[in-house]
Amino acid sequence: MAHWPGAIKEVAIGGGAVPEEEALAGGGVNHVVRTGDTVRRPAGPWTPAVHALLRHLAGRGFTGAPRAHGIDGRGREVLDFVPGRTADYPLPAWVRADEALAAVARLLRAYHDATADLPAALSPGTVWYFPPVEPVEVICHGDVAPYNCVFRQGRPVAFIDFDTAHPGPRVWDVAYAAYRFVPLHHEGDGDGLPVAEQGRRLRLFADAYGLGDDDRRRLPATAIRRLEHLVGFMRERAAAGDAAFAGHVARGDDRFYETNIEHLRRCESALIECLTCRSPRSGR
Repeated sequence: MAHWPGAIKEVAIGGGAVPEEEALAGGGVNHVVRTGDTVRRPAGPWTPAVHALLRHLAGRGFTGAPRAHGIDGRGREVLDFVPGRTADYPLPAWVRADEALAAVARLLRAYHDATADLPAALSPGTVWYFPPVEPVEVICHGDVAPYNCVFRQGRPVAFIDFDTAHPGPRVWDVAYAAYRFVPLHHEGDGDGLPVAEQGRRLRLFADAYGLGDDDRRRLPATAIRRLEHLVGFMRERAAAGDAAFAGHVARGDDRFYETNIEHLRRCESALIECLTCRSPRSGR
């Protein structure tokens, strides 16, 4: 069994001159900058595990993630800059397209498949941002969302920001990605859709991923658990004095997620029916 991730190498910035840095928008927690063809982000105790994951993905030929290049002289991790567009809410039409939704699911499946052999190779002491979730099947990204997905010409090409990666079951990641991309929001939200349309799009996402029958039945409940975890973590970090998460709570993000939890509880049966009924198109 391989005992890695190991130490992260330090990389030189070069020539003594400080490269020009461009702050990248959208970092809700971290200050992220672009320097040439690289991105510099704050490192943490989980960074060795994340860089090991990225090296593993590169070794498996998975191109939908940045490569890691160690740590710079200021203690920041160095990653590839992935050109393209990300999105946030309200979701633009090009992210809402059925083709984009299905393509995100396929990219997520390819990512998971590329990590399936990694958990068994990890040292028991590997540190992740979030603890492992049982049953461990893959390395979950932890935050598959429009703001962490790079698109080119309307097609998703890569996931970014792997800080929250951790071992877990496929459905743990699939449920959260579906919540973000379908999206599974209450109808009163600006991105909310009628429940029937949410069910249709959720089925499309599950079909494109190739989600198994058992995971289909547990997906809505898993989305609820994932949002409950997010709310609890957000409040815990805010109470501990984390300014970024305190700002999220002050803005009411935790209450927004709680509203969506209640929405998912109300429509859980309807969503499961959409996910599991036989369809002439899919043969399921």
